[in-house]
Amino acid sequence: MTTTLAISKYVNSLLEVEATFSAQQTNSDRFFPEWYEDLPDLSASEKEHCDRIKERYFYHRHRGHIGEGIVNQIAITPLLEMAGFYDPPFAIESEYPVQIESVEIEDEEEVIYRGRIDTLVIQQSLWVLVIESKGKSFSVEAGLAQALTYMFNSPNFSQPTYGFISNGSFSIFVKALKGEIAEYQFSNDFSLYSRRANELYDVLCVLKKIAQMF
Repeated sequence: MTTTLAISKYVNSLLEVEATFSAQQTNSDRFFPEWYEDLPDLSASEKEHCDRIKERYFYHRHRGHIGEGIVNQIAITPLLEMAGFYDPPFAIESEYPVQIESVEIEDEEEVIYRGRIDTLVIQQSLWVLVIESKGKSFSVEAGLAQALTYMFNSPNFSQPTYGFISNGSFSIFVKALKGEIAEYQFSNDFSLYSRRANELYDVLCVLKKIAQMF
């Protein structure tokens, strides 16, 4: 018997991800230094662009609910463009299909999990960046398990896969590496509600750092 389930609906916790891929969250600060160490500088024009994105987001947010499509258009797409992911050597895939098969031993039931990555950045055969965008009604945490499920299903073995999850207001990065032991770790979260600084500067710096590594 075969059962087909949607990843977005039935993979909701990190515990499920860890069980499916025999993965573990590492506590080592050296596992994911890319989000805080030796980050590139931003130009004045890049900072001005980030300021416009923030102002535009809050303008639309003030008017009501912001769906996933709007978050993509006014926030995520401009950041990816500034980071260079729309230019060589990268390729962009939208709604990239993913299928994961597993077998439930007790009743020999085959379970197929299917989903679609919102945006996938590829460099040759490597998955560089898995991007999950959520509407404002969803917390960033709602996309973490989903993004990690996709990342651990990537063709990368000796190279890490990075994830970027954002609902516009809050964003977070995640790194996954299969290796001998499947491991993952998150960055700090970045908020547009910070009153001391525009944390989109930090988000763009991390995106640019990841782009420079491939």
